[in-house]
Amino acid sequence: MLSHHQIWEALDRLAERHELTPSGLARRAGLDPTSFNKSKRLSADGRLRWPSTESIAKVLDATGASMEQFLAFMRPDAGSLGQQEVAFPRQGGSIPLLGFAQAGAGGFFDDGGFPAGQGWDVVEFPAAPAQKAGVYALEVQGESMMPLYRDGDVLIVEPGAQVRRNDRVVVRTNEGEVMAKVLLRQSPRSIELMSLNPEHPNRTLELSDVDWIARIIWASQ
Repeated sequence: MLSHHQIWEALDRLAERHELTPSGLARRAGLDPTSFNKSKRLSADGRLRWPSTESIAKVLDATGASMEQFLAFMRPDAGSLGQQEVAFPRQGGSIPLLGFAQAGAGGFFDDGGFPAGQGWDVVEFPAAPAQKAGVYALEVQGESMMPLYRDGDVLIVEPGAQVRRNDRVVVRTNEGEVMAKVLLRQSPRSIELMSLNPEHPNRTLELSDVDWIARIIWASQ
């Protein structure tokens, strides 16, 4: 079964193959330039938005790509133009593990907030990874998330999952700041986050400043 991430990844790779941005690809296909923007891939309440079959058909016609070529872009080894992209291998009961500080440095995630590249450690996950494809772990560093999460605790997060009010989430900004918060409110333009540590203020972020949001589904404490 094709995932939301795979479909959008294929469109992004097709655009890159033709040296286009997602907006440029949409324009070439005669669609609204914002149709494939990352902000359009999730609704305001966190639900997944999928490109329509009509949009995909127009893209294939505009680029001359076949459906077989489009599907090939969904494979982990498809790579991007001029560069081989390395997807983290699915294996046994282990999932990727990274520290919060490393997560903010960049280079470890794709555009959807999924693990990519190299340099990850691994940690055992108490559920079959096949049931939660794309999940990964972040190790808490420092005391900013006390008293709920302590230094050394491991948070399992699920990128692409629907997030709702009062969910515990990990948010990464475009500036590389990574934080664990409680989602208080989300509007079409912004999100309001409650700090886990009462000594730290709540945050309100414009969605345009947010790189990705991932729901915390489990924590080792």
